[in-house]
Amino acid sequence: MSTNWRISSFNGALLAAYFIPTWTIVAFKIMVSPIHGLYERPNISVALFISDHLQLAALNTVRFAWLLALGKLTVVAFFALFVVLLTRASIRKTGGCDEALGIALAIGSLISFASMVLASQVGESAALRLHATELLLLLGTAIVLVIERPALPQAEPSAASPELSLQHPRILDNA
Repeated sequence: MSTNWRISSFNGALLAAYFIPTWTIVAFKIMVSPIHGLYERPNISVALFISDHLQLAALNTVRFAWLLALGKLTVVAFFALFVVLLTRASIRKTGGCDEALGIALAIGSLISFASMVLASQVGESAALRLHATELLLLLGTAIVLVIERPALPQAEPSAASPELSLQHPRILDNA
């Protein structure tokens, strides 16, 4: 059995399996029809906050919807990059894919936290639960990523620095 999988890598792969299809579908719905896509269930808290509290014009609402879609697609891109880097065992063992995962977690947590706060402001309890769950998933993985260190490479003894031990005493030549 292969033991070179770290907990953060496995957890990040599971998160990528959720966030890549879910947020891609949501972002493409916004790109195809910005106003209608913004009022879909995953974005309803943001849409209600924009319409109730900010009272933006239609064109500014479209721009805000596209900005939300761009943020979600950025998270999807970093999760996809993480999965691509995860396929190489040497990169996975040394933690070379942690940067892509960290950026995806940071931006995704920011979007989920903002959506959660907006859902609490407009009183959308279903959206609040959705965004709180996504935020807890992202923060849990971030904590595991911070605490877990990548495996250190094994140092091989080199011929240039011979081993000094008590079994082989060295006698200095004074000649």
